[in-house]
Amino acid sequence: MKKITFFFSIAILCSCTSNTILEPPKDLISKDSMSILIQELMIASSAKFIKTKELKKGINYMPLVYEKFKIDSSRFQRSSLYYLSKIDEYIEIFEDANKRIEKKKAFYDKIKNKQDSLRKDSLTKLKSKPKIDTSKIKKPL
Repeated sequence: MKKITFFFSIAILCSCTSNTILEPPKDLISKDSMSILIQELMIASSAKFIKTKELKKGINYMPLVYEKFKIDSSRFQRSSLYYLSKIDEYIEIFEDANKRIEKKKAFYDKIKNKQDSLRKDSLTKLKSKPKIDTSKIKKPL
């Protein structure tokens, strides 16, 4: 969420300083692709603070996102700067990215809750099993 407010504050500052709408770059990223790309970049930037299976932290996943979309960071910056000059479109792109993230979060929360309930059920079954009295069992000689 900090990234979103950062981008919005930059967008507001840029829109206040100039009324110039830039020419679209030749390799402009479409609005839909830009929304998905921003969503992935937000996830990648927040994943930096999560530990991996190897208990490593602080891994930069941004290059992987650029590689996935087959773009480089300079192309993203040019497209981002163009959309910043059209602040209404940029806000729409961010709102769409935020909605997509919320949908993903709800989906994975649902899966997590289901797994937690299954785990709780299995623990309850383990606790309710009758205990065997080992004192009555004959031990082999």
